[in-house]
Amino acid sequence: MQLRHQIVALAILPLILAITLITAFTTWQSTTLAQSSIDTFERNLLKAKETELLNLTNLALSAIKDVYDNAGSDDERAKEHVRQILTTLDYGQDGYFFVYDYDGNSVVHPRQTFRPGHNWLDLVDPDGDQVIANLIAKAKEGGGLHQYKWEKPSSGAIADKLSFAAGLDKWHWMIGTGVYLDDVFAQTETAKADLKQSIRRTFVVVTLIAVPSILVVFATCMWITLHERRLADGKLKLLTQRIIDTQEEERARLARELHDGVSQNLVGVRYAFDLASRKVRDSAADAGAAIDRGIEALNGAIKEVRDLSRELRPRVLDDLGLTAALTSLANHFEERTGISVSVDSTGSETLKPEASTALYRIAQEALSNVERHAGASRVTITIWSTKGRVRMSIADNGKGFIKHAGSANANRTGGLGLRNMQERMAHFRGILIIRTDENGTGLTAMFPKSANATRRTSEAA
Repeated sequence: MQLRHQIVALAILPLILAITLITAFTTWQSTTLAQSSIDTFERNLLKAKETELLNLTNLALSAIKDVYDNAGSDDERAKEHVRQILTTLDYGQDGYFFVYDYDGNSVVHPRQTFRPGHNWLDLVDPDGDQVIANLIAKAKEGGGLHQYKWEKPSSGAIADKLSFAAGLDKWHWMIGTGVYLDDVFAQTETAKADLKQSIRRTFVVVTLIAVPSILVVFATCMWITLHERRLADGKLKLLTQRIIDTQEEERARLARELHDGVSQNLVGVRYAFDLASRKVRDSAADAGAAIDRGIEALNGAIKEVRDLSRELRPRVLDDLGLTAALTSLANHFEERTGISVSVDSTGSETLKPEASTALYRIAQEALSNVERHAGASRVTITIWSTKGRVRMSIADNGKGFIKHAGSANANRTGGLGLRNMQERMAHFRGILIIRTDENGTGLTAMFPKSANATRRTSEAA
């Protein structure tokens, strides 16, 4: 996966995950609360139905109380009177009272006239419930509620029914009445449908909020990615151009050094030895002096080559370390320019070789700037270590230079040399700080612990 794709994924995936989790939690909580409310609503409706059944049963018992209380256990006239009263005590299309004796024989059933005179003790509903037997059992227990399935008179369909059965023990009768629960379940289903509709609306609202948000984040990430990529491409082009310019400048300098220094000296050596050769052939008295002059010119050429080699890559840096390389650089600089240079180095031995090279090149560039621009008479190079972090400071007593307003580091000070210093430090995640005024210029390079060759784990990072 490319970097820009990783950035987009890291930006969008957490947002999608958060929205999904929030939506799931909100939906779960809403469903739980709504289901709890629906269950409470259903229980309240059933409780109301139970209260209604108790009131209706008490009403029927009150209607037959006088007849029942004044009758004997075998008073057929009283029983007939009670049958007539209960047959007429219906309410609505589906409300009626029924009576069975304790043996399961139907005594009163206003809606199903085929039942009286027959025994229904073994009658079962579609769920296998022994309806009449269970109602009689409730009556014998002193009265109670029983739910079962029964044909609804108004529609002829089988529906859930809740009945209350009471006992007329003197006659061994069970009297009961019931209400159908399909209206309760219908209201419950309506509430559940409203819940589903509410959840769908919630999903729609969340989608309308989440999808544009994700699109905005995606568009923003893409814009930032493209913008950063353009900036990176631009910086890469500038860096490439600077590298090319630096290479060309270094090649031009090497060409001048070779042409003006080494080449001229070698030409002088050739002429000196040609002259010495002629004098030897002619047995001239000053032939030895001519040879000495040639040897002296050859030594100058060798010195030029050594100086050029030292500038390209000093062997002492690889063989003896940074301190020795800086000391040699300072001595050579002082000898060439007459500017006093002091080196105080402690703690640089822990650096990686490439980090030591970076400090050497920074010091080399800084001395070059001092020679060309500072007008200084003294330069101090100090290397030390603070909590395992190597620091290098280079200070001169020159005239300083003008920085851009508000700048405090190398990336705002301009100049190819200073930019190269800053880029060398950035490679190691280091910091380059430059201070300049009329009293001189100070440069401080600070490396992190990661630039050390051997990191000491006992110290705090």
